[in-house]
Amino acid sequence: MTLAADSNGTRARQFRVIGVYEPAPDPMKFNVERLEARLHLDDLAALTADPADPSAADAVSAINVSLPGATNGMAFSRALSARMPFVVAVPTRDSESTTFQVIDRFHTAIAAVTVIGSTAFLLALMVIRAEERKEAVGVLRLIGISRATIMTEVVVEGLLVAMAGAGVGVLIAAAAQHSVNAFFQARYDTTLVFMRISPAIAARSIAVALPVGVVAGTVASWTLLRRGTSSLVRR
Repeated sequence: MTLAADSNGTRARQFRVIGVYEPAPDPMKFNVERLEARLHLDDLAALTADPADPSAADAVSAINVSLPGATNGMAFSRALSARMPFVVAVPTRDSESTTFQVIDRFHTAIAAVTVIGSTAFLLALMVIRAEERKEAVGVLRLIGISRATIMTEVVVEGLLVAMAGAGVGVLIAAAAQHSVNAFFQARYDTTLVFMRISPAIAARSIAVALPVGVVAGTVASWTLLRRGTSSLVRR
């Protein structure tokens, strides 16, 4: 294989291919064709060095450093800057692409709108359900069942509905992730994972659903039980 540092083929050199590898998935390049080659450091330096600059072979623009354990990156950065004032060390988490920051905020906004909409939908269902059962609730009140007991039953019912909905949603998402990943990985010829439902995400979804069910059940029972018993039985 013939490689050169520029498109004009200046100082081209021939190399022998000794292996083929799968490039690491890159979310920023999943939709573009990637042609990559790995060379030994001395071969790469000889290929890219400028003959007019004797120090070009010894110059680098960036070095990745892996710190052991839970070493403080900022402490390492300060120590390095103190020893070498013209070298800047930046933790990789601080160099996150602004594109992914925008996507993360967009997903947060979508999640907030979804939670608000689902809360309103669940509340409407619980209110409608309570209205359909107002005569039965009136009869329970006439035979001496307290408001607190009836409210507890409605709240528990809303909680169970929320848990069931969250469980079904998690199962649907878990089943869909394989199809989504298979489709887009085949479409873009990459091993990048586009969708992953982790246990933490599932637990967070259920944790959000539970208070939503409690709130919906409480509001629905309050709108029903604040009425008089005679109005509930239509007499």
